[in-house]
This record gives sequence, C-alpha cells and structure tokens, in this order.
Amino acid sequence: MNQTLPKVVITDFINDSLAIEKEVLEGIATVEAFDAYDEMSLHGKIESAKAVMLYHNLSLTAATIERLEDCDLIVRCGVGFDNVDHSYARQRGIPVANVPDYGTEEVADSAIGMALALTRGIHFYNQRMRSNPDPWMYHVSPSLYRHRGRVFGIVGMGRIGTATARRALAMGMDVRFYDPFKPDGYDKANGVSRVETLEELMRESFILSLHCPLNEESRHLINAKTLQWLPEGSYLVNTSRGDVVDTDAIPDALASGRLAGAAIDVLAEEPPSPSNPLLVAWRDPAHPAYERLLINPHSAFYCEEGLEDMRRKGAEACRRALTGERLRNIIN
Repeated sequence: MNQTLPKVVITDFINDSLAIEKEVLEGIATVEAFDAYDEMSLHGKIESAKAVMLYHNLSLTAATIERLEDCDLIVRCGVGFDNVDHSYARQRGIPVANVPDYGTEEVADSAIGMALALTRGIHFYNQRMRSNPDPWMYHVSPSLYRHRGRVFGIVGMGRIGTATARRALAMGMDVRFYDPFKPDGYDKANGVSRVETLEELMRESFILSLHCPLNEESRHLINAKTLQWLPEGSYLVNTSRGDVVDTDAIPDALASGRLAGAAIDVLAEEPPSPSNPLLVAWRDPAHPAYERLLINPHSAFYCEEGLEDMRRKGAEACRRALTGERLRNIIN
C-alpha cells in the first residue's frame, strides 16, 4: 500500500527515525530523509517528491526546483527562507512556506543571554580566569555598566524581535527599533520607540540586536562603515542570518574598541572555514576577540521542544498540501 502513497522528502539536517513526521503523515505519504550537505547530493532523489522539507544545511536553487516533477509544496523548516529560490518556485507554480513561530522564545532568550554574557562580563571573566587567574578580582574586566536606561536597539521587529524587545524592557532598558515595514502604532502597542533610519538606531545603541531577514537590502547591512555608527564600547548580537553581518569587519571593530563585545550565532558559511578571519581572531589568545567574542553554531533556535515544534509544523504543512487544506505561511 505504501508504494501508492505520495512521497515527502526531507533534504537535510534530520537523520533519525522520522517518528514525528511519520506520525503526522501516516496514511497520507511516505517520508524519506537524505541528510544532505550539498544540493548535488539530491540529484536523482527528490524529483518525484510531492512535498519537500528543507532545513538550513543547503540551498534549493532553480536547477533543483526545475527537476521537481509534481511538487505541491516546499517547506523551509525555519523562519528564514533565503536558501530557497522562492521566486523561481512561484514561476513553477510551487508554493513555498516557512515555519515562522517554532523558536521565537528560544532565539529571543538566546539573544538576551548572549548580550548579558558580554555586557555583564560573564564571558570575559570566564576566559580570563581560566587562562590567567591572578589576580582573582573583578577589576580585571573592562568597565561594566548598568543596563537600566541604556538603549537596546533592535533591527527587525518581527516575532523574534518583538519577543526580544519585551525581555529587554523587563530589564529596564530603553528599547528602540528600526523596521521600515512595521505600520505606525506598533511601537506604542509594545511600549518601545521606533527610529526612521538604521544610522539613527546604531548611533544610539548600547546593544544592537539583529532580527531581520536576509535579502538584497539586508546583506552586509552591518559592515566596516556602519559599525562606525555605533558608540565606542557598544555590543553587537546577531541571531538572524549570517550574511546580514560582514563578519570580516568584526575583529578590527573589537581591536579598536568600537565594539566592546560581539555575539554571533549565525555565519554565512556553516560550518565555517578555519581560515575565516573571524574564527582566526576568535581563536587567537593575543587578539581581543579571544575574550570578547562569542560564536555559537547556529544554535539559538535549539531546544528539544522547539526542534519538535519545527519538525511537526513542517510535516503538518505538507499534510495540508497533500490533503487539499488551506495552506499557511506561504512566502511566495
């Protein structure tokens, strides 16, 4: 009987028993996972898929989408969808959906946690005391400052940006955001302030937290030039998409003191090359980045419950497509 069922394929990231996806799609479709790390590995495997679930280890370009014979839906199992050519999929008549709400709390918690690890000296003290415990005293840290009343700047006030804003408000910070796509009044409804330009936000921010999608306007939005807009001794946190920041500019910004610290959860290339200038500085005990830069492996979204949500919601999107229900979260 299973031979007659349509096929749902999971391109990457997932490589276990698929119990969650099989439970959601039982009697509706078979499920197969490839755990691929490059698009070429999918050749000859996904052409007959009725639905495709895509994570973040690879991209689906027009070349692959062109080969899909009878696909009803591509699901980007995550918030960002820059790794699927959704415009070409639309030309082919294939809807592309994302899963925009699976890890809102986790990413917001991570952004705040990373910011606090830097601005309260937690990461610095841990690094310094491990390598040089004499003197065992608080004053080995650069100056630390009270958070209350300082500006927490947010780029992108979507679900995650808004959740982060509420956490920063609870800390007594002055939350301001830049998001030209948000309607008037959103600031008042959430007890925050909006600014009209990125430069204005950056010039005011003690902490700058990035929560925008990646597109041609936001690619390298934060770079050597725009980093100079930040006040001396400010902090940068990126839990959005890797290419929103030109990370080659961060080591110099840390060395000059423009940045007192930076936390990077996402990189343009994952896993990164060992020769990546950011990683070279991060691993160098002689560079300020060694004590003032946090790098995580694209993990801000992760918790057991959040991962299950992401998988279940992705599979449910496929079920709706295959059973003719109304589709949700279509981005193309």
